[in-house]
Amino acid sequence: MSILKLKPSCKDYLWGGSRLIKEYGKEYEGEVLAETWELSCHPDGPSVIRNGAYAGKTLPEYISGEGRQVLGTHCRRFRDFPILTKFIDARDNLSIQVHPDNRYALKNEGQYGKTEMWYVMDAGKDAFLYYGFQREITKEEFAQRIREDTLLEVLNAVPVQKGDVLFIESGTIHAIGKDILIAEIQQNSNVTYRVYDYGRVGKDGKKRDLHIEKALAVTNRIPIVRKNSSYPHAADCDYFTVDKLNLDGRVMQKLSGKVSEESFASILILDGEGTISDEREELAYHKGDSFFLSAGSGTYTIEGSCDALVTTIREKAAQVRIGIDIGGADTRIGLVDVHQKLIAWKTVRTNAMRPAKEVIQEIGQTALSLLEEQGIAMEQCVGAGIGVPGTVDRKNGVVRYSNNIKWEDVDIAKEMGACLPIPIYIANDADCAALGEAAAGAGRGCEDVILFTLGTGVGGGVILDGSIYEGSGISGSELGHMVIVENGEPCTCGRRGCLEAYVSVPALIREALAAAGKELTPEEIFAAAKEDPVVKEVVDTYIRRLGTGIVNAVNIFRPRLVILGGRISEQGDVLIKPLEEQLRQGCFGGEKSGIPEIRTAVLGSHAGMIGAASLI
Repeated sequence: MSILKLKPSCKDYLWGGSRLIKEYGKEYEGEVLAETWELSCHPDGPSVIRNGAYAGKTLPEYISGEGRQVLGTHCRRFRDFPILTKFIDARDNLSIQVHPDNRYALKNEGQYGKTEMWYVMDAGKDAFLYYGFQREITKEEFAQRIREDTLLEVLNAVPVQKGDVLFIESGTIHAIGKDILIAEIQQNSNVTYRVYDYGRVGKDGKKRDLHIEKALAVTNRIPIVRKNSSYPHAADCDYFTVDKLNLDGRVMQKLSGKVSEESFASILILDGEGTISDEREELAYHKGDSFFLSAGSGTYTIEGSCDALVTTIREKAAQVRIGIDIGGADTRIGLVDVHQKLIAWKTVRTNAMRPAKEVIQEIGQTALSLLEEQGIAMEQCVGAGIGVPGTVDRKNGVVRYSNNIKWEDVDIAKEMGACLPIPIYIANDADCAALGEAAAGAGRGCEDVILFTLGTGVGGGVILDGSIYEGSGISGSELGHMVIVENGEPCTCGRRGCLEAYVSVPALIREALAAAGKELTPEEIFAAAKEDPVVKEVVDTYIRRLGTGIVNAVNIFRPRLVILGGRISEQGDVLIKPLEEQLRQGCFGGEKSGIPEIRTAVLGSHAGMIGAASLI
């Protein structure tokens, strides 16, 4: 099923009329029908599917059942369904109102703000609407005129007629006037700050609430310059692109379009009748109908006579991603652009003794402040990736267990989503470091990479075909816990003989202490090996055991590149040269099968942030 005919959710606000019932055939038992939410996944009124296997189900239920791929790749940047489409019948004047932008709404309302467009379907002879101010006014004058009931004197009254289009950005004060019928496409938000309501009372006999302080905080008090044309589209912004479709039934009787994998298509029939079809089905349409065409459904054909609005979601310009690298001591939060460049970053103490929810909230608030400091609007941010030490369930966004930060079964995607209402992705921190080096570091341009991090422990990640290799489980690859010595030294994981038990920093220090009788740093150990044969044997054994682990991983995954990161990797060629020889001797098939190159990581502490951002 690729063409869904939708039944709207109906709203009976006090200013509404009856045209949507009488002229557009909307099914509603009341006499006043102000709005119909024709394409909606909003919890205040979702659309219901009329046809096919999902008949009687809501549009959100369809998306959940079929998967988010039905929305298209351009919708990946949205956590929620991006738009809400309405018919509005204004028998009387709507209240004077304003919508906040995303930044303000997220901070104060916990949801996105609202930018919208209006298409005037019909209007009375003297119909007009309010659109911004006649002149620039101060915040003080704005407040005074609200108090003194003189606000209408400075608002810009715009006469309208059928076919007019107005684009209302967040922060624009506005109102639909009486005797106007409108099709509205907007961000999927229901946040409205009412400034003036003509003294009317609601069904409860009380005056409706005003939101003056919030309106004063978000309203643009400079006159709006209305564009005469939005060619080639009726409206176009980061949230929606709207195109007008017209068939007169004579000269133009048939038109075909294509729904690619990039975006779904919403077709809102303003007038006329005919059929809409694809290779699988044909449906009749009439004035007022609404259709949802799933992404990737291919070619469709509309025949008959109609005026319609077709809405899609385009690719976002200047995308920014948030990359978060959570460590036992510190957490790094960075902003990464489309070129894998780290724009800016901050470091905060993880302090894992606090409740996980508190830690996550601080990280989220820090990410928001970083966006604000860089002058980057939330709508530019297409998602956040998080690298977490331990065992993570990437599919469900849950940290199953992390010894480093003492977390168990923490739903980090849900908790972070409360601060950052954008798609949230998670992965193991070592996997993120590997992905970062593959995307922007020593492995740039190489899709098959293995990273070994040689530090307090031995971590690592496997990147195959440009993506993190996870296997069928939730823990991904644990390169540091392959056994290289049967019944060998105890490992931090509780087993014996693991690679980590022999080539981590503590392991190297332990072996040097046992051999030389004194505790040395890794740097001192490698320096002493140049003159002390006892210490040299420690280093040679260390490199040989590391080589055993690398050879094992190479023979299993067959990468083109091996990258060494962490503190010990700073030894460079002292490590790499003998490891290259060990690879030549130990790789199955030798030169004929292709021996991978070994390089040192170059991104340092930035790798985890860039890799986390690359999860998106």
